[in-house]
Amino acid sequence: MKNMKNSHDPIKQIRFLSQTLSNDKKPLSFFLSAGCPLGVEMPEDKWPLIPAIKELSQKVNAELLNEDKVHLRYAEFIEEIKKDGKDHENIELVLSFARSLTEVSIGGAVRGFSQEELIELEKQICLIIAKLINVELPDEITPYHKFASWIASIDREKAVEIFTTNYDLLMEQALEETSVPYFDGFVGARNTFFDLRAIEENAIPNHWTRLWKIHGSLNWYQSENAVHRSTGSNIQNQESHLIYPSHLKYDQSRKMPYLALIDRLTSSIKKEPSVLISTGYSFNDEHINDSILNALKANPTSMVIALLFGNLSDYPRAEEIAKRRPNISLWAFDKAIIGTKKGDWQPVDDFEAEDNIGNVIKKEEKDDPENPESKIISWKLTLGDFSRLGDFLQELVGNENEEN
Repeated sequence: MKNMKNSHDPIKQIRFLSQTLSNDKKPLSFFLSAGCPLGVEMPEDKWPLIPAIKELSQKVNAELLNEDKVHLRYAEFIEEIKKDGKDHENIELVLSFARSLTEVSIGGAVRGFSQEELIELEKQICLIIAKLINVELPDEITPYHKFASWIASIDREKAVEIFTTNYDLLMEQALEETSVPYFDGFVGARNTFFDLRAIEENAIPNHWTRLWKIHGSLNWYQSENAVHRSTGSNIQNQESHLIYPSHLKYDQSRKMPYLALIDRLTSSIKKEPSVLISTGYSFNDEHINDSILNALKANPTSMVIALLFGNLSDYPRAEEIAKRRPNISLWAFDKAIIGTKKGDWQPVDDFEAEDNIGNVIKKEEKDDPENPESKIISWKLTLGDFSRLGDFLQELVGNENEEN
């Protein structure tokens, strides 16, 4: 047996995850964030389907700094953001800044901007974001479709819950194309409305997946006193799109969906022993971090497994949290933190590809600079890549079907 000091066995962890995903009685939820669309394969000149936050922000900035939009005074607005030491290439911070100024601009200008100008800036930012993310999954099977197929493969006693900060409609498309029924908080066909009671009382059939869009959505809009969800091509006709990347004291109609969905996230962890699996999330949203951490403190029998894209050193905030919270596990490509213990991936026994395990565990060898006759061996676990997670779930579907 190998020396297992400062290491974690990836085979053991993958088997545990497989058992968790196959247990139809255990409360299970997923948290999908900005990194997930990057896992959809596209032609090189069209990838990514939706850019990551920095690239998305750069595109929004470029469009608003266009000469045709000089009347918006966006260049001056960006300078105000820089004065506050905020990252102007994080569109969520930019939008938060616009909304915070709007809150205090009643009755007079703030930083040289009137309330009307700030409201128009917010509207234009949201419109450009909506245009950039209003895309569809390609015709071939994507990780989103594989995820939806896995959901459909198990008749669960407790419904799968999907929480997401993404504003796009990719998950909705995959669920619908896979004929997986879901509930997103809205009811009605002609003029949908947000049903708070159904969320709080969980009064929905168990075979319906729950899809909770914490930061709003491309197809949400607001009437005078309520939030609605549009359908089909009506998305294009909306005057404004309700997306909430900032955490302000909204007026009551805007605040209600956000608070209700955050409460749903915490209650899904608090109520009974449950597992939340996150993917594409970097732990840089302190409001969501607080919600998850407070719920885990209230219920130490629940746990979070965070699948990270890349190496553990790319996620310093996540590391800081996991080292203090024993029921948060981080699975990065090169290392993991499990039970507050940080270590490399290292199989306990000689590794043999079996079932679904060999698809996500990779052995790497390189020359040892200190000894040319030997090799340095390391292990990678790649579930943090949403495309590999999709493959993993697809393989689980196959295994479960064979058993049945």
